[in-house]
Amino acid sequence: MKKIAFIGECMIELNGKPFGEMWQSYGGDTINAATYLSRMGSPNDIQVHYVSALGTDNLSSQMCRCWQADNIHTNWVLKDKTHQPGLYLIQLDEQGERTFLYWRNQSAAHYMIQHPDFHQVLTELQQVDMIYLSGISLAILPKNDRSFLIERLISLTKLGVKIAFDSNFRPKLWDSLKEAQDCYLQLLPHVSLALVTFDDEQLLWGDDNEQATQTRLHQIGIPTVIVKCGQNGACFSDSQSHQYGQVIPEKIKNVVDTTSAGDSFNAGFLNGYLRNKPLNICCYQGNRVAGIVIQHKGAIIDKHATSHLPSEFN
Repeated sequence: MKKIAFIGECMIELNGKPFGEMWQSYGGDTINAATYLSRMGSPNDIQVHYVSALGTDNLSSQMCRCWQADNIHTNWVLKDKTHQPGLYLIQLDEQGERTFLYWRNQSAAHYMIQHPDFHQVLTELQQVDMIYLSGISLAILPKNDRSFLIERLISLTKLGVKIAFDSNFRPKLWDSLKEAQDCYLQLLPHVSLALVTFDDEQLLWGDDNEQATQTRLHQIGIPTVIVKCGQNGACFSDSQSHQYGQVIPEKIKNVVDTTSAGDSFNAGFLNGYLRNKPLNICCYQGNRVAGIVIQHKGAIIDKHATSHLPSEFN
């Protein structure tokens, strides 16, 4: 059995029209990926853990119960008596593209590294096969906490733990472009699997094309690089097994909400990757899961819409 731990933040989601019809859920890039990965397989095959912090309020408790219902292990979700979850609002256009407004600066996850029990979580992380985090996981932390986490992640790689990283660059979360670049460059040489979006990489590094992104990340030292290209699917490249190519998804006619398209792709990909499937199959699975998710509203869609995935891929 493989064990993977996702580090990040889950927020309360408000989705709909301001001052009109709106519904409440939850989401965040790492919990989105963790949820869809957990839904795809048996808990006895891939064990999914979440590392974060929540408040002691009712909404926090309800979110945690929802994760548990999706077979996500929450032993490493820390409880903060003085802070609550962050909040975000999704606004959608007619094509299903979204814009976000956030209220997260005082969230419990912002302070998770400072929690007195976080050192114990770091000790427990020695037992996992892989840790998954994103640029958002780093950006939401205070600078000193960010550096501390990266140092500890590097220490864990020396014990054999692999790191999967989605750059998920959000300029508003960083003081400057250089701050984000410097932070990423501390971690990237120790990453085993990069799951990045080309638009983010182009904005952050000025890459001309997907191949430039792959080459740059390989030169940094990352063996397996996946570049997500939206409607054009995903390019995959592995410098060790010499697997290279691109997988184009089926065209989705009824796109409703692209909120967690990249996160759900990552889940589908990881389901195959952790089972040692060829990278083209992993990318096919990623495209397939993302194609389902974007036909529904919200970051975390109804469980019934994904109930067939275990039999399809396992």
